Amino acid sequence: MGTGMRTDMAAPGQPQQATYDAIVIGAGIQGSFAAYHLAQRHRDTLLLEQFILPHSRGSSHGQSRITRSAYASMPYARMMPDSFRLWQRLEAEASTSLYRQTGLVVLGPAGDPELEGCRRSLGADHVLDATALAQRFPGLRLHAGEVAMWDGTGGVLFADRALRAVQDVFRRHGGTLRDGEKVLRIEPGAVLTVTTTAGVYRAPRLIIAAGAWTGAIVAPLGLRLPLQPLRIDVCYWREKEPGSSSAGRAGPCIMAVGLNQAPHGVYGLPALEYPGLVKVCYHHGSPVDPEERDRVPPGTPRPDVAILSSFISSYLPGLEPRPAVVETCLYTNTPDGDFILDRHPKFSNIVIGAGFSGHGFKLAPVVGKLLCELSLGEEPSHSTAPFAITRFPGVLRAAL
Repeated sequence: MGTGMRTDMAAPGQPQQATYDAIVIGAGIQGSFAAYHLAQRHRDTLLLEQFILPHSRGSSHGQSRITRSAYASMPYARMMPDSFRLWQRLEAEASTSLYRQTGLVVLGPAGDPELEGCRRSLGADHVLDATALAQRFPGLRLHAGEVAMWDGTGGVLFADRALRAVQDVFRRHGGTLRDGEKVLRIEPGAVLTVTTTAGVYRAPRLIIAAGAWTGAIVAPLGLRLPLQPLRIDVCYWREKEPGSSSAGRAGPCIMAVGLNQAPHGVYGLPALEYPGLVKVCYHHGSPVDPEERDRVPPGTPRPDVAILSSFISSYLPGLEPRPAVVETCLYTNTPDGDFILDRHPKFSNIVIGAGFSGHGFKLAPVVGKLLCELSLGEEPSHSTAPFAITRFPGVLRAAL
């Protein structure tokens, strides 16, 4: 295999060499759940992470993510009950709380297709009139022709705590997690070989869930996936009168769809990271090389922050219209905003989970289960047809 040539890249001492039942590349929330499900099935599993954990370079860091049942797209709406159940199972296994139920207000123009889709997923009795909305979320102002819906299951997932919990349970089931190891090379075959900066590993099955780095990892395997990493401005806003707004610590989450001034949607949630602030973000960002995400030159325009300032003045007037804190996160978007969960078209023992497009965290327990099932050659517990690689033309390149 010629791996001896790479000892200059290896960690001090001899490179690690080992054989496993399965290897998972990427220890974000999706890869970690895939590894967790494999370990629960008594498969000897290696989980590889290029950065030293914990880190904030990818899409799984920070303290909070929204979860909800409201989903305009049926494949996700059907997966959510399973996801809630699996999150509860992880809470029990890790003996820790990973979710705070706050409820979620979904708002938008009456008749908007995405809003109507959410209404279908929730049921007609979830529409809020002005009085009910004022009780649930007094700081939120609706405008003429707009309607709001209530998703009582909505709430906040404790993101970094969840990532730690799933990795801890994975290790407790005999899994091996190696961080600070970047993958250099993947050699396909009935038994695959994965060479990292510190070792050479072999396994009959491989799952790639490397977030914004997935495109670069699968390119040498002849795949050109249409994945676009985006830098997201994660904005935190101060209340004009501290403690006055229901958007503060105990308030519900919010999701605004179909607004002309914010076509990609806005979401907000109580800020666990900064008590007293509210996290309100635009569901879109600027194309970025994931290696360069934090190298934003001073004075770079932030059009998304301007969109949010306008939204806040209009809908959440109890908040200051300028963000108190702006951080960054990565999305990895597909052209249609739907996930990729599929086998490599040429190498059936390589499974890819990618393109979570800023809405994957809440679904990670189910995504991990589907990646595990695909990897083991089992019938997936939910249809993966909407997530096929072949829906994008021209992804398979001849060069290999």
